[in-house]
Parts: sequence; structure tokens; C-alpha cells
Amino acid sequence: MKRSLRFHAAHLVAKSAMCVQKLLRMNASYFPGKLALKLCPDFGQQIGKPEKIIAVTGTNGKTTSCNLALSILEDNGYTVLSNRLGSNVNAGIATALISGSTITGSIKKKYDLALFEVDERSSKLIYSYAKPDFLLCTNLFRDSIKRNAHTEYIFNFIDSAVPEKTHMILNADDIISGRLAENNSRSYFSILPMETDHKKCENIINDMSICPKCHANLEFSNVRYHHIGTAKCPACGFAMPKADYIAEADTWDMKLMVAEADGKHTYKLVNDSIFNIYNQLGVVALLREFGLTQDQISRSLMKAQIVGTRHTSDEVNGVKIVTNLAKSLNPVACSCVFDYVGREPGTKEVILILNGAAGTRESSENITWIFDTDFQFLNTPDVKRIIIGGIRAEDEKLRLLIAGYPEENIICTEGELDTPKYLQLDCDSVFILHDLNFSGYGAEIKETVINMLKNKEAK
Repeated sequence: MKRSLRFHAAHLVAKSAMCVQKLLRMNASYFPGKLALKLCPDFGQQIGKPEKIIAVTGTNGKTTSCNLALSILEDNGYTVLSNRLGSNVNAGIATALISGSTITGSIKKKYDLALFEVDERSSKLIYSYAKPDFLLCTNLFRDSIKRNAHTEYIFNFIDSAVPEKTHMILNADDIISGRLAENNSRSYFSILPMETDHKKCENIINDMSICPKCHANLEFSNVRYHHIGTAKCPACGFAMPKADYIAEADTWDMKLMVAEADGKHTYKLVNDSIFNIYNQLGVVALLREFGLTQDQISRSLMKAQIVGTRHTSDEVNGVKIVTNLAKSLNPVACSCVFDYVGREPGTKEVILILNGAAGTRESSENITWIFDTDFQFLNTPDVKRIIIGGIRAEDEKLRLLIAGYPEENIICTEGELDTPKYLQLDCDSVFILHDLNFSGYGAEIKETVINMLKNKEAK
């Protein structure tokens, strides 16, 4: 491909900036790409790319799904170019491509393929030059009111940007994302009914209660959470198509049995939360369509785990300590985590550090997400105590009181790292639920709790 002088100048400057950032031990995940795109607006079209590109997008679960897919591919010998440690917007993808390029701007020969996590709103920019051969969309929900507050708005961003050649991997239990790129080839995944399903939506938010075709009220035979489930329109007969990958989840023996075109296969279940079961199933469907065998995926899943910034679990002296990401500003993500905690067996103490991305570029004074979040899922007799840390503590306390949780069991503190000292450790599990920007705090709090338990045992 013939590249312009402007491209070469931008590429050289961006490569130099990346080297300087690395020498300074800075995370070169965004700035080099931003600089290159500023200097050469069509930089993305000119820079070299691997022959195969996989993209992962969606409101919730894209980072977990992307990291899981990447670990399986690498375990099977693929050399993958990715934005695993970087930004998922346009400049982040450009930075990843710069890191994988030669001095001339061609892609380094060692890369078999690219795997990119893509922000939903960046779809139009990214897919114009990084055209995915496969695109996994985990789900679509309303998100932060600042950016992605309406599902149709985000749906249209993605739907209008997907290239015709892209094979879609879609959730058949999600009526919203499952209708993306309707003229493209596609494969669907779905989970069979579970004991924990509901007959109607138990959440405050339901982004899809009417038929997308005729606007009559949908009828759900089972609801997993929010609008995820099995629905049909009694008026026009609309329903999602039968899935190509149909899973049965055994959370007791931690197995995922998937019915595929060539029979039923069993995989190790990496995590027992419903949202991570969907993430894993989507990855299985994606990699099977990409061409990996069941044996290749199964062997790799035996070693796989959810990335530590999303979920960790340890046990000390009979007490389980769990950290889990619960995105503030995102009521659906928080509600799913609260539901997961509420359903877990045994008595619990819960630490909340959800501060609306306070102190960052994404911070917001808008706290409506707190009142859209299903705090009532934490109002169970098993949740003995809730300790809330940070600047939103009093707001979250008010929301818990509205949900009926006993005031005497709520403790608020301004400092996130002060929360462990209010634990009594008279429980079976401690759950530390942290914001995206507080994963470091979550790890630090976990270490404090582990030391507290060890000291308690020693006394």
C-alpha cells in the first residue's frame, strides 16, 4: 500500500512519543494514537493491520470477554495484537496498531490477528478502518447518563458502522443487541432456563418491554435480569431466532454444557455469576466461529480466570473474601452485581466504594444512577452489615434506606480505605464492591481484610 508523507511523519512522531512514554514508565495506551490521528486524519486507513480482526463490544462484559478470548487464543499459539492494556476508543486502537507496526507503517509479520475491545460510541470511527471479520456484542443496556443513556442511540451507533463482511456473534437472549446488523451473517448464543430465572422483570429498569416490530407489549417466558430472557410478541409473533450455541450452566460442579452444530460439549465454568456465564458463552461461540476446536478452547479454559480488576476470590480461616467490579454511573452493571451478592449462600458483610468516577475526567454530579440501581437485592437477612466509603456514601445510604435495609446495619465513612476497620468478620463472606477507578483500592482493602482475619485467628 502506498502511504503518504503526512502518514510517515505522523507515524514517526507517534512511535517516538510511544518510546518516550515507555522510558518514563508511562502507560502508552492513548496519547500516541491521538497524536497520530491529529497529524494525519486518515492515519487509521493507511497503517498496516493483521489479516484477521476480531472486535468485542457491548455495554457490559466487553473487557472480561476480550481478555478471556485473548488468553485462549494466546494459549493456542496465536500472536495477537490487542488493546488489552489500553484505551478502547479511536486513539486507543490507533495506539495498538502503532505498537504492532514496523518503521514503515506495515504490520509486523509476527501478528496472526488483532483482537480489539471497542467502545460502542467509537464504532463509526474504528470500523471505518479496522474492519472486523468477527464482532461479538455482549449486550446493550442503558449506561452512564452522560454518554450512553438511551439504548436506541447506542444501537444506532453500532448498527450503522458494522461492515457488511463482519460475522456477528450475538446474544439471542438480548432483544436489543441481538438485532444488530440484520443483513450480516450471524451466530447466536443463549442460556437455557435456570432455577434463578423470574417470570417477570424484577429490576427497576427494563429497556425492552415492547415489541420492536409492532410495539405491542412483549410476553416473557423467563427473565434473567432486566430485559435479558426469552420473549415473544403475542400480537405479531416476533421472537428472537433459535441460538446456534445453547448452554446449560451447572454452577454447582462449575460446568458449562454447550449444544453446538456438532454435538454437546462441556467446558469448565470460569465464574458462576450469570453475567460472566454469558461472557464465557459469547467467547466460546466467537472462538468456535473463528475456527478453534472444542478441545482447544476446553484445554485453555482449564487455566483461565476472570481478570483480577473485575473479580477475585480468596478464603482465609473459613471466610471468603471477594472483590468485584460494580461500575458506578451504570445502574444495570451495579444491579447485576448486587443480585449476585444477594444470591450467594451464607452470611455476608459488604463494602461499597462506588463514587461515580469522582475526581476523574468521567466524574459527574448526576446521581440518578443510584436510584435506578436495584439496592433492594442487598436487603436480605444474610447481608449483616454494609460499610460505604467515599463521597457518595450518604447518597447510597439513603438509597439503601429506601430499599428497606436496616439503618443500624449501615456504616458510612469518607475514606474508602477506612472501610475495613468497621467489619466485625462474624460472617461467611466479605464482598468488596469497587468502582472501575477504585480497583487498586479494592485490592488494598482485600489485603487488609486478609491480615485482619489472620490476626483474629492468631489471638
